[in-house]
Amino acid sequence: MENTSTPTHCPYCALQCGMTVRPLPQGGAEVSERPDFPVNRGALCGKGRTAAQVLSPAVRLTTPLVRSGGRLVEAGWGEALDLIADRLGRTRREHGADALGVFGGGGLTNEKAYALGKFARVVLGTSQIDYNGRFCMSSAAAAGTRAFGLDRGLPFPLEDVPRTGCVILVGSNLAETMPPSLRFFTELRENGGTLIVVDPRRTRTAEQADLHLAPRPGTDLALALGLLHLVVAEGRTDERFVRERTTGWEEARAAAMAHWPEYVERITGVSVPELRQAVRMFCEPESAMVLTARGPEQQAKGTDTVGAWINLCLATGRAGRPLSGYGCLTGQGNGQGGREHGQKADQLPGYRKLDDPVARRHVAGVWGVDPDSLPGPGRSAYELLDALGTDIRALLLMGSNPVVSAPHAAHVEERLRSLDFLAVADVVLSETAELADVVLPVTQWAEETGTTTSLEGRVLLRRRAVAPPPGVRSDLFVLHELAGRLGVEKGFPTDAEEVFGELRRASAGGPADYSGITYRRLVEENGVFWPCPETPEVHEVSGGHEGPEAREAPTGQAGLREPVDEGPEGPESLEAREAPTGHAGLTGPEGHARPEAREAPTGHAGLKGPEGQARPEAREASSGRAGLTGPEGHARPEAREAQGVPARPAGAAVHPGTPRLFLDRFATPDGRARFVAVAHRAAAEEPDGAYPLLLTTGRVVAQYQSGAQTRRVAELNAAAPGPFVELHPRLAARLGAAEGDRLAVVSRRGRAVAPARITTAIRPDTVFMPFHWPGEGRANTLTNPALDPTSRMPEFKSCAVRVEVLGPEE
Repeated sequence: MENTSTPTHCPYCALQCGMTVRPLPQGGAEVSERPDFPVNRGALCGKGRTAAQVLSPAVRLTTPLVRSGGRLVEAGWGEALDLIADRLGRTRREHGADALGVFGGGGLTNEKAYALGKFARVVLGTSQIDYNGRFCMSSAAAAGTRAFGLDRGLPFPLEDVPRTGCVILVGSNLAETMPPSLRFFTELRENGGTLIVVDPRRTRTAEQADLHLAPRPGTDLALALGLLHLVVAEGRTDERFVRERTTGWEEARAAAMAHWPEYVERITGVSVPELRQAVRMFCEPESAMVLTARGPEQQAKGTDTVGAWINLCLATGRAGRPLSGYGCLTGQGNGQGGREHGQKADQLPGYRKLDDPVARRHVAGVWGVDPDSLPGPGRSAYELLDALGTDIRALLLMGSNPVVSAPHAAHVEERLRSLDFLAVADVVLSETAELADVVLPVTQWAEETGTTTSLEGRVLLRRRAVAPPPGVRSDLFVLHELAGRLGVEKGFPTDAEEVFGELRRASAGGPADYSGITYRRLVEENGVFWPCPETPEVHEVSGGHEGPEAREAPTGQAGLREPVDEGPEGPESLEAREAPTGHAGLTGPEGHARPEAREAPTGHAGLKGPEGQARPEAREASSGRAGLTGPEGHARPEAREAQGVPARPAGAAVHPGTPRLFLDRFATPDGRARFVAVAHRAAAEEPDGAYPLLLTTGRVVAQYQSGAQTRRVAELNAAAPGPFVELHPRLAARLGAAEGDRLAVVSRRGRAVAPARITTAIRPDTVFMPFHWPGEGRANTLTNPALDPTSRMPEFKSCAVRVEVLGPEE
């Protein structure tokens, strides 16, 4: 591979920061800044800066593993794939299709998430598929869909944040979870705006706030209702907006008025003067935003909690207007795209609903199957994991580590151990992979090309920058090979761009319409915001978002960009990547692409034109559609028609994408946003005599999610070597605990042990643990799997515990 830098994106959080990756002559790679990407402007956190270290063969899987004699031993790809196919097929024959489970991840690219959902429903015929993103944004997604008719994490780009008047940031410690984003909030305050942070802890983010509200964990719903009560009582509602652009206000107002300030103070611990100050700060500017993260969302009432914050926005006219609105700070790298294209239990690509007959017909037509053959909705993530070893006998898991990340984790680990068969495809030997019968080593971010969708709804192209180690294959290759072994020979290509082309067709006309997005556009435009239909004329199918004029509302400019001329479509392939299996001359043993086929920058020998561009015949060979490309390798109209995408006349305008939603109307049938009447209710588990304290969980700056990757980076481990229990000095004194003492935190589900970290940054009635580590310090051993009735989100953020002092750490 040439020693050149490749522009791409970070593998970690949903900011998807721009970076460049350069292979080093001595082996390995280095990451450097990429100032041209507007979200991070070159800034990288420690995780992003060290991301290339996880590419090292020394810390990751490089060969398949098969369980033999109770332990995992090295095996060939053919043996491993044959074993998986045999066990999945046997389980289906003996126990039925729904005895097969599939569990995906919010870090999978759009192409992988799409292919995984299709594989579950078309090849396996199972309804039992969900993914770990259910544990992240599902409550916000449910509330947003209920209120606005559409869920997209942020309905505006982050660049709008510094220009608004006030932001209420609820349950987010973004200074640690996505540090490059903090500058938008710093600029907000520099511009004269104000920041209100709602968090039980005085985090690094809360330290930046003009006002910090520290409610008792699990009481965010009461807090939002108390603020709305004061809005009404002080005459701060926007009556015209409510009348012209919403429905359901009378019921929502009546519910809020039952939450008077003194009552809310007793529930939350936030004083009445602080409540009144927050209302003044939010309502006095012309524009304002509410942004939520996992704090209010990871609750058994998370959907209603987010709904209450949306009600606050609607009542004050802070939605569907420039520089105003509600948004969710999506967490995982592709947490947004991962919930749009079919790996959720109730979902089809394009954010279509699985129980919608029209959606089923459309997607089945793209897939070439009978709509009646598609299974219905299945279990949500925790319910699926809870059914392992009973109703679900075999599981295929990609890109997730539920042994560490799931609630009631000891129980989930037990369920995984009880399976008849477990297959895991992952980059590293995670704690979950260690339990598997077969482990497949797969490519990661810098070794493959594919798209992700950031928290802004901006679809981005990650590009292959380095070759994977020998013996490592892509997830798309895994699904292609398993599908073939299970009797489905076509429909699962290994080329990501080909998969994306099918995803575009499947999403066309759906809420998350990607049909107008191509790889070429993603490169040329530094990403494209969805919805982006094939042509501007069909824009309204996405539900009344920013119109074709795509105005720059905050600045009053006539357009985000003029409609541009584009050929019929971008090149079939930006790189001569790993060719689909079965192309003569480009595959080696077991159908793997030969090295010369996989060499991304150099492509197919003899098939390159001037300046290193692949000749049309090379692109035709890789796509299998010889004769369907025109000049410069663009697909001819007849090729587009063959793919199910209508031909666009040469020079026709293309849709510019939709950076800002809802400025004209909301995505509901009547264009109005929906108030939903909600009322405070207690957490699923309240403290009592045996468990007198509350536990809340979260992340630290140097680790990510279950830590499966970041715990393999020495620099990050030095900064955050292990778990801890954060507690207030008053609580520590009552317990007789000193800094560094080993503490046992005990809930009704189990026990976790970690050293004490004593700080005034937390409430005296609350303890905090980060959840990145396995073993005795596993925080999710303690957490409560009580589920939100709408989103099926577990209650990670609040459970009753007691703390026992074990003594000084030895």
